[in-house]
Amino acid sequence: MFSIRNFASFVLADKLSPEFIMSKHFSEVLAGALSRRDFLKASSALALTSSLPAFALTPNQTQAVQSSLTFSEQSHQMTPNLEVPAGYQAQVLLKWGEPLFSNGPAFDPAAQTAEKQQQQFGFNNDFIGFLSLPLGSTNSNHGLLVVNHEYTVPEIMWPGSPADTALDKAQTDTDIAAHGLSVVEINYQNGQWQQKKNSVYTRRITPLTPMTINGPAAGSDRLKTAISKDGVHTLGTYGNCAGGVTPWGTVLTGEENIDSMFAGDFSQSKEQASLTRFGMEEKAQKSWAKHYPRWDLAQEPNESFHMGWIVEIDPYDPTSVPKKRTALGRFKHEGANVYINQDGRVVAYMGDDQKFEYLYKFISTNRYQADNRAANLDLLDQGTLYCARFDADGTVDWLPLVFGQGPLTAANGFHSQADVVIDVRKAADLLGATPMDRPEDVEVNPANGAVYVMLTKNADRTAEQRNPANPRAENKAGQIVELVPPKGDHSSSSFAWDMFLLAGRRDDPSTSYHPATAVNSWLACPDNCAFDSKGRLWVTSDGAEDFDIAEGVWACDVSGASRALMKRFLRAPLGSEICGPFFTPDDKHFFCSVQHPAQGSSFEAPSTRWPDFDTKMPPRPAVVVINRKDGQVVGS
Repeated sequence: MFSIRNFASFVLADKLSPEFIMSKHFSEVLAGALSRRDFLKASSALALTSSLPAFALTPNQTQAVQSSLTFSEQSHQMTPNLEVPAGYQAQVLLKWGEPLFSNGPAFDPAAQTAEKQQQQFGFNNDFIGFLSLPLGSTNSNHGLLVVNHEYTVPEIMWPGSPADTALDKAQTDTDIAAHGLSVVEINYQNGQWQQKKNSVYTRRITPLTPMTINGPAAGSDRLKTAISKDGVHTLGTYGNCAGGVTPWGTVLTGEENIDSMFAGDFSQSKEQASLTRFGMEEKAQKSWAKHYPRWDLAQEPNESFHMGWIVEIDPYDPTSVPKKRTALGRFKHEGANVYINQDGRVVAYMGDDQKFEYLYKFISTNRYQADNRAANLDLLDQGTLYCARFDADGTVDWLPLVFGQGPLTAANGFHSQADVVIDVRKAADLLGATPMDRPEDVEVNPANGAVYVMLTKNADRTAEQRNPANPRAENKAGQIVELVPPKGDHSSSSFAWDMFLLAGRRDDPSTSYHPATAVNSWLACPDNCAFDSKGRLWVTSDGAEDFDIAEGVWACDVSGASRALMKRFLRAPLGSEICGPFFTPDDKHFFCSVQHPAQGSSFEAPSTRWPDFDTKMPPRPAVVVINRKDGQVVGS
């Protein structure tokens, strides 16, 4: 949504250099970023709006635009604590080191071991999925919580604040055990959520957990290693960022920045080009390769091909083996969110969270069966993967990534569909996908069927590299793009798209906000998102502190007069970000992760000791659940 007044200020503001204003390329990009209808409105209204200051509203206009969200807006102020609106309360439910089992060891930051950590809640919780108990119900007071543990911050974890690469073997083992996922059973009683520590569902999934590789890459010679002679059976998951919950009751977790775990000279490997395209480097970023050949690229270059996938986990069956769904492609997955199309096929949307990478969707071959869970458990193994190309006419085309089609042939190094999904970035390069400004969460709004793409930022984009969906050079603030499938058909090869919001400081003429946006409700660096049952968009940030405002959560309507009128809901503690937003089915409980509080400081002198505020305790990443004190729906 690009307001008329904002468009006028964007083009006419004297803050912009004459060269920038007069750039023909920029004009073409901006025109392409708007729907034809909005662009014509904006163009015809220039003469009427150019005399008005940006965001100026008459009192009558201000009163006329009312958001459906009734909470009081938070300020941008950065504080050591988590701040919620008046009338709301936040409960810290699970913290790093929390025992997950009835006989689990208590948390002692001065004496952590791998054995203890394997029985405790992991570090840097990110994605959260709530799945009702019993299976198939919509119970909002009893369920399973599945939580990702994306990465660690040794400077906060250990006395002396050691660097990532300086960990000894015992510390490295603990570090490894802090990654992966936690599955816990929780219930809501007497106004509080409780963890059931003797639950049969409780589970830690780590980089050492047995898993299988499924789909077109399974058994490929490129996946055969010392720990996987058959290229099918493997160990573990890590770098788990966002994810999604499927309609059949499983969790999809995305392996993202897995390159940081690897190190070693791979210059002589036949996979050198592929490793480089993924971002592998000889220089170590962590200590894992120093202690284990598995992560040494000089010894095991193929090991990295076991990572960078979407992993499907069945939390209702604690004996089940997690499966890596290679049909969905290998890249730095922020996550994956699925939608049942009108013809019954499953559509999964995914972003490759790195600068200049791509947006993807997957369409299953077989159809979802609401009354046959067993038939749905392998739906993501067969289907077609697509990458997105955005055009200036307001359309986005989905380009099939299929072996033998177009340039995806032996002449370009592809000898099977396994090669296509392993080197999907290269395949998308060849097809001409649109390089994006760090595509993170991508979700379908259940109320209107539109797809919303969070693009966090890309300060490295030059003026020459701008494109319709990514129209700003040195983009430090990010944007949100909206995709609309024709007649609600997500299998269509072409969608319409529009710019929903260009984030950044409210007085920056390159941003686009609803004119009634309050002084504390502009945002920067959209990251994760969620929708409540009314279809309202809830957005978290990752990078807002670079703008001297607290990270947090914002929300808005997606239609009507208050479309894209953002309101700040939460403020994160210093040094942290909020991620993993997730609602219970009744919208009365809002789960989120507070990740890496006090990052950038040290174990001995952290910028905040949230959530314990105990001098004997370091800051601890934690899962928080927020609700209204009167028991009504969050947001109202």
